[in-house]
Amino acid sequence: MTQDTGRRFTIAAGTSALGLAIAQFLGWGPRPAQASENEKFEVTRTEAEWRKLLTANQFAVLRQEGTERPYTSPLNDEHRAGRFSCAGCALDLFSSKTKFDSHTGWPSFWQPLDKAVGERQDRSFGMARTEVHCRRCGGHLGHVFDDGPRPTGLRYCMNGVAMKFTPGPA
Repeated sequence: MTQDTGRRFTIAAGTSALGLAIAQFLGWGPRPAQASENEKFEVTRTEAEWRKLLTANQFAVLRQEGTERPYTSPLNDEHRAGRFSCAGCALDLFSSKTKFDSHTGWPSFWQPLDKAVGERQDRSFGMARTEVHCRRCGGHLGHVFDDGPRPTGLRYCMNGVAMKFTPGPA
């Protein structure tokens, strides 16, 4: 199974409990966001509390490490000055000054704000990637790749549903 087929299966599987269970069993689907042994987050909630606080889509991405469909987030087309914050705990994550159009369908940035995100290895979908999460609540945001623009050469490919935008000073 290719990466793309696995991703499509995961997204489709999200519409049924049986499909989601099969995807998780096979290692393709969303999985609960978990801190590694040495990670401690300032904001912690029970699963029930997160479900109350977040929409179903936000919960699937932030707490189960899902992926929204490309080109579905209004934040992909957000071009005003401002800050992008975590939808789970409101921590500012990215400045609009570092946002760029990656033509991938997800909001992309070449650098996060200082001390805003954490990273860990993600070996889902049969490949090694670097997962990006909110440093304060551990919510899954997306992944970082080394095919971005200067000055960093990085592309922080984020799920728009995992963030909120506040216009103003960037």
